[in-house]
Amino acid sequence: MRARDVQMTGTADLARRVLMITGAIDTTDHDVSVSVNLPEPGRWQVIKAETNLTDRTWVAMQAVMDEDSTFVDDQMLMSPQFAKSFMTPDQRRLTFYDGEVRPGETVLKTYSMETTGRKPTYFYSRYSPIATDSAEQSQQTLGELVANGLSQRPVIELIVPVTVV
Repeated sequence: MRARDVQMTGTADLARRVLMITGAIDTTDHDVSVSVNLPEPGRWQVIKAETNLTDRTWVAMQAVMDEDSTFVDDQMLMSPQFAKSFMTPDQRRLTFYDGEVRPGETVLKTYSMETTGRKPTYFYSRYSPIATDSAEQSQQTLGELVANGLSQRPVIELIVPVTVV
């Protein structure tokens, strides 16, 4: 953890099967590997709030689940900051795009996941346009990233402590 990071923490409502995670990481140059200690496997609705502590605007956010977990394509899949989402047919990669999260702003994402283990791990990445690219170049790059996924970068690993309520 670095000085500007905000510790990620989670709360699991076992009766409602809801997992709430909050915090922040101040990097756009690294992927973040998040491991969550769940009270039990199965389907969970995830509500995740994250603050952009970087000096760059995020225009897409991607998450990739481990081999024991998948996203669920249901009505809970949304982010007010992004107008669109894309999920791969295997339901392991989810990308929110067509919006932005400026420095200092918070992004809210909700989705459901299905996991066979108690410690699912997912990698998430953010995309910020390159300042020297034209608007057309940025749109083309974004389209390719949504279709093909963001390429993996160096990884910061986090274990999110979860309090059960």
